[in-house]
Amino acid sequence: MTRLGFFISTAACALAAATLPVRADAFLDEAKALVAKATAPVSAWDGPTSGPAIAKDKTIVYIASDMKNGGVLGVEEGVEEAVKAAGWKMDTLDGAGSVKDQLAALNQAIAQKPAGIVIGGWNPNVAKIALKKAVAEGIVLVGWHAVPKPGPIPEYGVFYNVTSDSDDVARTAAMYAVAKSEGTAKAIIFTDSLYQIALDKANAMKAVIEKCAGCKVVEFIDTPLADTSNRMPQMTFSLIQKYGDDYQYSLAINDLYFDFMASSLQTAGKAGDGAPFNVSAGDGSVTSYQRIRTGNHQTATVPEPLKLHGWQIVDEFNRAFAGAEPSGYVTPVHLVTKDNIAFDGGDKNVFDPQNDYQGHYKAIWGVE
Repeated sequence: MTRLGFFISTAACALAAATLPVRADAFLDEAKALVAKATAPVSAWDGPTSGPAIAKDKTIVYIASDMKNGGVLGVEEGVEEAVKAAGWKMDTLDGAGSVKDQLAALNQAIAQKPAGIVIGGWNPNVAKIALKKAVAEGIVLVGWHAVPKPGPIPEYGVFYNVTSDSDDVARTAAMYAVAKSEGTAKAIIFTDSLYQIALDKANAMKAVIEKCAGCKVVEFIDTPLADTSNRMPQMTFSLIQKYGDDYQYSLAINDLYFDFMASSLQTAGKAGDGAPFNVSAGDGSVTSYQRIRTGNHQTATVPEPLKLHGWQIVDEFNRAFAGAEPSGYVTPVHLVTKDNIAFDGGDKNVFDPQNDYQGHYKAIWGVE
């Protein structure tokens, strides 16, 4: 071979290698590895180990986006436990799933002049003026799911937003569908664009399914969480009629969508442990655990450690009251299926890591 021929051959080989598509089985292997990691038991504490002693005589108000939402309710229960341990007082107001009621609750909370207010799962963008007023009056704001990403939200004066990384949560849910289907999942995605975090999670799930060569997004549906009881039964039946066997997976941003699907699926003759396989990217409600355990039209959920998040909220308030920086803690993603549901609080229908987070926070605060 001439020197010129050698260079041409080498260049051609390099070009061919650069343009080869990523193997479909490589993405499937990635999905299976991610699922294996996410389903492992959680026993080691990976959160903060130091911080200020507990402040005295504080009152906080928890404003829930909607107390019918199992995730919001679970966090509220965790905050209540931590407030009791801290020796503080707490009031809870229900935003009832509407912007009007959430704003009314916020204004009511500000009038009470508490030390802190929790933005419990609703979008602070709808309350810019009221939140600015709260900050001006010296009220500390801490969020839960206020925006998709954990950390401070300076544009709204929020000291810290407690949440798992929503992209990781969504990606884990979608990757489970890829892994379970062996790379052939045909999925319908459910979201609620009223909440930015919900829309972001849905788009993240969509991106995963579209990256899977043998998978397909059948439909992307925007329907409000607050009206699932009215909409989901008929919608489910209509989707089964419309798509037939192409409706293999439901990927929802919250377990609440699946609370009202079972009757339609049963009427359509769908087995409880068969397709469509329902997978939720949050929050790990009691009813979702019951469905997964019994094989009743839900296959998996990516729950957040709701009570742990409640304790973290109180810890972030305490750091703010002391003039300290936020802890920066972000809980890792966990996936629950029938195979691992017995671990980490699953016997009580909740994801509650067995890593003694309560004891660790009490040690930081200096309380018994």
